[in-house]
Amino acid sequence: MSDEVKRGLEGVVVSESRLSYIDGDAGELGYRGYAIEDFARRASYEEVLSLLWNGEWPTRSERDAFAARLADQRNLDPDVYDLIANLAEREVDPMAMLRTVLSALSAYDEDADAAPDDREANMAKGCRITAKLPTVLAAFARLRDGDDPVDPRSDLDHAANFLYMLNDEEPDEVAIETFDTALVLHADHGLNASTFSALVTTSTMSDLHSGVTSAVGTLAGPLHGGANQNVMRMLQEIDDSGKGPREWIEDAVDGGERIPGFGHRVYNVRDPRAAILETYSERLGETVGDPRWYEYSVAIEEYMAEEKGLAPNVDFYSASMYYQMGIPVDLYTPIFALSRVGGWIAHMLEQYEDSRLIRPRAHYVGDRNREFVPIEER
Repeated sequence: MSDEVKRGLEGVVVSESRLSYIDGDAGELGYRGYAIEDFARRASYEEVLSLLWNGEWPTRSERDAFAARLADQRNLDPDVYDLIANLAEREVDPMAMLRTVLSALSAYDEDADAAPDDREANMAKGCRITAKLPTVLAAFARLRDGDDPVDPRSDLDHAANFLYMLNDEEPDEVAIETFDTALVLHADHGLNASTFSALVTTSTMSDLHSGVTSAVGTLAGPLHGGANQNVMRMLQEIDDSGKGPREWIEDAVDGGERIPGFGHRVYNVRDPRAAILETYSERLGETVGDPRWYEYSVAIEEYMAEEKGLAPNVDFYSASMYYQMGIPVDLYTPIFALSRVGGWIAHMLEQYEDSRLIRPRAHYVGDRNREFVPIEER
């Protein structure tokens, strides 16, 4: 067995998957063999979930049944609302709240005692988790602002219902389409850090809630989640500075600052998701009559391409997009979780099919043959 160390497991293949395909050199991403460019603007998040979980696109009747099943699971137990209110009062970080409440949801799941690899029970659990997370996040956002939570509506689709619960008003069609597309594009992305942590948990034959909780904890780290929040804060700094975006970026780069939203562990070219989200950022700017955030972003991308040879990732344009929809900046990473939970669950379902405990080795580089000294002689 080789003792070669692969830092961060880079380049190590640990499993096989039928879910998402990534070509980092060509800038390609597909779900179940379908290129995202072909369906991102035409398939709803519910359809994409059905594709990821079941392997094929649903028919119209199957889609409607699946969407209805999700919508029927959106409500929370009163005790869960009390927990969210307590966390909001303590002003905890939204990702810490999401991790805590997600773990608590397992206590209220009717399939909590099912075998970990019971696919039917896991599909039911997956629907409940996916359906309830938007209700949890919207309730937290409102409670911390002193507002009452808004009950979910079963007549709205997944994207529209979250925006409705967050703002207590029905979103317009532009906002719905934009947010739904963002959910679709964030749904899965290979064996990223949070997905891998979910698989490590699942490989022990732990339950689905534990796996998703592990993934949320991993996503909370700034090296995985949070980049779009940092992008928006950067854009706000530019706006406050009175400088042009190119001048601001030049000064930041000269000062040794890392520009968020650029570079990717997998892609060596422009993230294909960024190209799609850019069009929505531009469209939203035109709709609200304030294109500056989009224009700042374009200027930054041009500078980074010309001077640094770097291309934007999915977080770069999603930042201005969410901001123009009135979403608080610190909710961007939790929203990532609301989408990626679909991919986490799909990978865990796949892991349960033929699970082997994930147990890598570490190469020991410490001292050897040290002599023990009794405590009386130390």
